[in-house]
Amino acid sequence: MVTTPQRIVISGYYGYNNSGDEAVLQSILTALQEQAEVAGLLLQPVVLSIDPEWTMSTYGVEAVHRMKLGEVRQAIKNSCGLISGGGSLLQDATGSKTIPYYLGVIKLAQWMRKPTFIYSQGVGPVSRGMFHPMIKSVFNQCAYISVRDHESSELLQQMGVQGSIIDVVPDPVMGLQLRNDRMLSNTDVQNDVDAMNHEELPIIGISIRYWEKDRKELVKIVEGLQQVMTRQPLHVRFLPFHLPSDVEASQFMIDLLGDVASKGSRVSLCSDIVLPQDMLEEISKCQIIIGMRLHSLIYAANVQVPMIGISYDPKIDHFLQRLELQPVGDTSSLDADKLASALEQLLFHEEAWREVHAVQIDQLKQEASTPAKRIVEYIASKVIT
Repeated sequence: MVTTPQRIVISGYYGYNNSGDEAVLQSILTALQEQAEVAGLLLQPVVLSIDPEWTMSTYGVEAVHRMKLGEVRQAIKNSCGLISGGGSLLQDATGSKTIPYYLGVIKLAQWMRKPTFIYSQGVGPVSRGMFHPMIKSVFNQCAYISVRDHESSELLQQMGVQGSIIDVVPDPVMGLQLRNDRMLSNTDVQNDVDAMNHEELPIIGISIRYWEKDRKELVKIVEGLQQVMTRQPLHVRFLPFHLPSDVEASQFMIDLLGDVASKGSRVSLCSDIVLPQDMLEEISKCQIIIGMRLHSLIYAANVQVPMIGISYDPKIDHFLQRLELQPVGDTSSLDADKLASALEQLLFHEEAWREVHAVQIDQLKQEASTPAKRIVEYIASKVIT
């Protein structure tokens, strides 16, 4: 047993009111704690957050402001290493400053001779070629690299990162558990649905975001839902992941749906959930999830809820492929008829979907803690003599 606490800095997109990224952080913290206990190691995480006070009060860990270089530098200096991840940190689709920031934090730790670890990241798209040699240089100096899909591994190898040192693992959120470690069986899921839905309507969880400028993908989702509701009343429950923008996108769809009560259906909006396990609980009560947000689909897989993915980014396709699924369409050319057909298929074959994908989901859940195990083993090997 190592009684001296080992401080580990965790860098990611944390404190931004994004349920998916907060789920990543919660999952990493939990996995690290579990693996550290097995190894007899005392780990003290220090999270780089845009809102350190919120992060500290929410997770009970130390946090510093991610944009205050002096605080970041001091945290790394006093640590035994740096974890970068998870999530889609190394991509330039959202702007040209994202990759330099995250690489800069890793490089700072390397300059200070601290071991650096890449935790189940999704890499790409990286359309600016100038970033390729930067990623190669930084990653080849990391003590451990794990990515959440084969496409990320292949992209890194194309950049010149040594393929032999890259682990392909599930997204950390596949290891997230409901509160009190309550694991749901298929029967538990259905019982929760029945308890929530006194009207006996199928609960269809919707997780969307703004993407296309003309919002045509949101219009098509509405049209698909309306088609199904003419034949089968539904409880359409909107689950915003990034506040407040996803709430606005959800309200846009709610306005388009109009008065559904006259047809026996219901619409509701869950507008204030940020904590990961609260959102996981909400999704566990749904019969089907229609998701644009990646982590809405990962949550759904975690609790064995059948899903329909709508692709706006390759990361959606990559995750679905791990379950041998395909998106129903992408945002630029989504077909309302196809969406309606997919939804009705799942409504009538929900249990069959679970049976088909049970083994795949179980494997992903078991493998989700692999990066934490490897990182803890590395740290323990350095401090235990």
